[in-house]
Amino acid sequence: MTQAADLLDPAERLDLDGLRALQLERLRNSLRHAYENVPFYRESFDQAGVHPDDCRSLSDLSRFPFTTKADLRAHYPYGMFAVPRERIRRLHASSGTTGRPTVVGYTENDLSMWADMVARSLRAAGARPGDIAHIAYGYGLFTGGLGAHYGAERLGCTVIPASGGMTSRQVTLIQDLKPSVIMVTPSYMLTLLDEFERQGVDPRSTSLRVGVFGAEPWTQDMRREIEERFAIDAVDIYGLSEVIGPGVAQECVETKDGLHVWEDHFFPEVVDPITGEVLPEGERGELVFTSLTKEAMPIVRYRTRDLTRLLPGTARVFRRMEKVTGRSDDMVILRGVNLFPTQIEEIVLRTPGVAPHFQLRLTTNGRMDALTVRAEARPDADAATREAAARSIVQAVKDGIGVSVEAEIVDPESLERSVGKIRRIVDLRERRG
Repeated sequence: MTQAADLLDPAERLDLDGLRALQLERLRNSLRHAYENVPFYRESFDQAGVHPDDCRSLSDLSRFPFTTKADLRAHYPYGMFAVPRERIRRLHASSGTTGRPTVVGYTENDLSMWADMVARSLRAAGARPGDIAHIAYGYGLFTGGLGAHYGAERLGCTVIPASGGMTSRQVTLIQDLKPSVIMVTPSYMLTLLDEFERQGVDPRSTSLRVGVFGAEPWTQDMRREIEERFAIDAVDIYGLSEVIGPGVAQECVETKDGLHVWEDHFFPEVVDPITGEVLPEGERGELVFTSLTKEAMPIVRYRTRDLTRLLPGTARVFRRMEKVTGRSDDMVILRGVNLFPTQIEEIVLRTPGVAPHFQLRLTTNGRMDALTVRAEARPDADAATREAAARSIVQAVKDGIGVSVEAEIVDPESLERSVGKIRRIVDLRERRG
């Protein structure tokens, strides 16, 4: 589907020189806003010996210190805000399942910018004003549901705020209300796929035309699985609460070659995860973001832990980030071998008799770490098929990744899910002193 030029907003029409000039102006303003209004940033800039006036080019940003999730937690709940609390119109927060939650705030202007970026993302994905958008991201403190909702409305879509859960009802809503766009996690889309088939409904017969998937890494194999079995275009959306929420970057449906970062609002860098050194364009490392226009909670060089690389723009002037397929903090080192959940996903997706839902369980066996791949069986898989699938996964991991694991094929829909996502890693290893 080709994006008509008259649908692009003014920033999408900029040439590269115009974009870089706009970025520098906004970056200098954002650094100054953070320094003057957030004690944390004043202290960290001063300790690093830098001042906002030292930023005379975009490359000067590398002189400024990083912000981490630990910094946000240390200043819970409002310590990172740059405006009086009375100007905050909405609060979102992380789940806090791995520690104290992180809280993010939005002014009216922030909420409007956020809606604009999700609307821009949906246009790039192939959605148009008047489309019906089924939003199955979780609503509430998680930014996915409300972020997608207001962006779809800003574009001019009719919104079905389905949220997560009640899978059989979601299938009914899709059949009855006939949405053309769905926004959901890719793993929950596969759960919907299972439910369509359980109800005897051909998933390819629905009104859905475009799926916009985010909130977790997913592979090209999963894209093919979804596109073939639903007969839709499956595109990636990227965001994180600490930067804004969904709508930081978006894959364009006409190219599907990585996510264009909306660089007029979010400035990306890729750094070496160990040294923090900025890497040249095209080299893979850890993604770092600096906000250029946020009022309530400006963010400077936030370390996302997502692993990717930056590439030149294609469908837009903005640079692309390669599809995120892992996080530095999701990497498992098993007996000296680096392993990411997405590597297991590729194996599970091509294993007969197994649904695309899996979990990695880490335990200790004597002095050695052990990993068990727990994958859900398809409803029609008999005992022999399950046994063959387990053997196939073990062999494929050994051949493809170079490490020995165990595999367990569990009953359908038996793995723990949260906000439409399966908890990928369960670490039960004993902590050695």
